[in-house]
Amino acid sequence: MQFAYDEPTERLRARLTTFLDEHVYPAEPVYASQTAERDDEWTTPPVVARLRSAAREAGLWNLFLPGEDGAGLTNLQYAPLAELTGRSPALAPAALNCAAPDTGNMELLSIFATAVQRAEWLDPLLDGRIRSAFAMTEPDVASSDARNIATTIRRDGDEYVISGRKWFITGALNPDCRLLIVLGVTDPDGAPHRRHSMVLVPRDTLGVEIRRGLHVFGYTDGTKGGHAEIVFDGARVPAGNLLGEEHGGFAMAQARLGPGRIHHCMRLIGMAERALDLMCRRALARTAFGRPVADQGVVREWIAESRVRIEQLRLLVLKTAWLMDTVGNQGAHTEIQAIKIATPSTVEWILDKAIQVHGAAGVSQDFPLAHLWASARTLRLADGPDEVHKRSLARRELARFTG
Repeated sequence: MQFAYDEPTERLRARLTTFLDEHVYPAEPVYASQTAERDDEWTTPPVVARLRSAAREAGLWNLFLPGEDGAGLTNLQYAPLAELTGRSPALAPAALNCAAPDTGNMELLSIFATAVQRAEWLDPLLDGRIRSAFAMTEPDVASSDARNIATTIRRDGDEYVISGRKWFITGALNPDCRLLIVLGVTDPDGAPHRRHSMVLVPRDTLGVEIRRGLHVFGYTDGTKGGHAEIVFDGARVPAGNLLGEEHGGFAMAQARLGPGRIHHCMRLIGMAERALDLMCRRALARTAFGRPVADQGVVREWIAESRVRIEQLRLLVLKTAWLMDTVGNQGAHTEIQAIKIATPSTVEWILDKAIQVHGAAGVSQDFPLAHLWASARTLRLADGPDEVHKRSLARRELARFTG
């Protein structure tokens, strides 16, 4: 087994590291200042556009997407690059056009869109001219079981009529968001996994109401375009806006979530590395009770345990990426669930310890730790809560012994 990154990956890692050092990290205080000063809390601060321009010039654009539509990298090649972007998750993924939910939406469009749909929606997303959102989660049902999704998509002649309520729809509040990919029921009497379809809904469609923005632990997540509650009140779109086949929405949603989950985990490792770096620097710089905080046994234990856990997570994520490349997402199903269970909760633990070492400063805006913690904690719910993945993984393990 080879543990070294291949030569193209090493080149990109070096280029991306330089980009982070020269552009992204210096932009973090600028981003914070512009965020505080903006009139609309959902508008992306101007510094992001400057970073996106610099990233394109550096050849660091659409790295997440395999094939001709993107950079052509494998999951294994992309993993260490996504990890680096996780060190500055509010800025780096957006700068590289590698931020959710646009990444998952571009993957869906790349696979399932018609030529007309690609020209209208995929091309401008790849070019960074528009943003998008994925409307799946609903407030009135337990959306952790996607079969519960109740929003209806009813065929009426040459149109589809969408009615329902969605929430935590990331990206929908960004003024640049033009497209909503909506999952809803097209055949309520069909088999559980053949009831749903996806349709492409322009955000300015009559009958689409962006009702409010939802904060996450008090954060607006403005770079992501916020998290919206949306009401679809008989919104109509042409039948040609169906994505993929009718009643195939559930399978398409699962195809979208697999890469999304590993991308989150890749970035989480970068967040953990940033936290450990800050923890060590703070522990060495502060003195308490006559000696550096780093001399305290409990702090050294946290630092050592953090390093061990990061290395464990990275190896599991890289194995998962390799399996996705070699045997496909379905063949890597167990590992995808394993990293989704292990990574957010472990990184949450590391961030908690880093916050503790920083004292009151750790929960303030003077350090990124509080926002990183909120992101890690949220990812224990996003793309399926821990308990659902554990339930599914345990069932698969038990099946090996029950025939």
